[in-house]
Amino acid sequence: MSKNQEHPSEVTLNLAEITENVPETAVSPKTDPLVQKSPIFYGWIIFAVGTIGLTMTSPGQTYAVSIFIEHFITDLNLSRSLVSTLYTVGTLTGSFALPFIGRQIDQRGHRLMVLLISVGFGLACIYMGFVQNAIMLGLGFVAIRMLGQGSLSVVSQNVINQWWVQRRGMIMGLAGLLFALLGLGLFPNLINWLIPIYSWRTTYMILGGILLLFMAPLGAIFFRERPEVYGLQPDGLTESVKDSLVETAVPIITPSDENWTVSEVIRTGAFWNISLGIASIAMLSTGLFFHMISIFDDNQLSASVAASVYVPIAVTTALINLVGGYLMDRVAPRFLLATALLLQAICLVMAPYLSSIEIAFLYGMVLGATSGLSRIVGSVIWASYFGRRHLGSITGLATPIGVAGTAFGPLIFGVGRDLMGTYNTVLFASAIVPFLLGIAALFLTKPKK
Repeated sequence: MSKNQEHPSEVTLNLAEITENVPETAVSPKTDPLVQKSPIFYGWIIFAVGTIGLTMTSPGQTYAVSIFIEHFITDLNLSRSLVSTLYTVGTLTGSFALPFIGRQIDQRGHRLMVLLISVGFGLACIYMGFVQNAIMLGLGFVAIRMLGQGSLSVVSQNVINQWWVQRRGMIMGLAGLLFALLGLGLFPNLINWLIPIYSWRTTYMILGGILLLFMAPLGAIFFRERPEVYGLQPDGLTESVKDSLVETAVPIITPSDENWTVSEVIRTGAFWNISLGIASIAMLSTGLFFHMISIFDDNQLSASVAASVYVPIAVTTALINLVGGYLMDRVAPRFLLATALLLQAICLVMAPYLSSIEIAFLYGMVLGATSGLSRIVGSVIWASYFGRRHLGSITGLATPIGVAGTAFGPLIFGVGRDLMGTYNTVLFASAIVPFLLGIAALFLTKPKK
């Protein structure tokens, strides 16, 4: 195997690929004052707003929903197994729409789609404040998981990937750091603070209002398509720099020099290897987050301690995103994916032994490292391995696999707890899955056309 094949970050860019073969935009760039009069490279604006979009997926993410779980069980008089089942069905059902959403992003653009998704997600959160029974709760789970955890995440992540190529790992690492601090770190504690003051129903409505009044207009105003459409280059590369590179034939480090179609992607072993690895982490981490308060209660730790553990989770996730983003530009992604899977196995083995606050915080740090590595690999690897041209369709296909994983984690853990009276058996048995997938990930290689 050649060095370039082993380390995709060291592939020399064919200079004809700098513009990703878009002669129509190169000949007649679109005029947009907001983009072309920006005092800084507009990719930084995309990075900032896209990161806010990722953060605003929080009301549909398990770490935020988990704070509401005990209220659903108590106020709606539902069993833990039923709520877990509804969450599974809702998540799985919502994932079916994501391939369609991905295609619409490619066809209609990020700007229109972020507006429609944010409005729909905001209304779904407001609806959650009115649920009265299991059927209504299940429908709410479908909506918030499809629009928040799925669609808003895809469109926000993809728009950043369109504007950054050479420094994609670093940029997505920074986005992951901010997402971890503002989303994973802030939202669970914000919700935990709001519920006693306004009730859980009003809290969900407040979150919906933020999406409608803040995220929807922000995305509609600032999201833009690929930089080539406006006569710009990814990473802020200027025409003079590009001409100099052409004249001197200076090699450029880039994550990808090929654009794959969906039909080509699904025939590669790498696609399924990556998808199953990420889905495994999504499934098991979601199970741990969803039942966080209950797992801590079984270990004689309070709900307040469980909520406070989100802080080390968030800080570790943020730091690992930053370090992982740096490494994604320099080492083969298979090592990071394998590490994330092995850390996930360690989390599952640790969960039954949270005998003190100190151990609980250490557990949070390991879980945060798992989440951070998984997120940075998942946010970068699709564009790095398969190009930007059909990124919406590719991630629209890959994301449902991970979302389906998140659907089954809460169900497996919830049913196991109800049947056996403890999480221990299901936790130990589940640890085998990421351990084996982590070993398999070490043999992952970048596909070549």
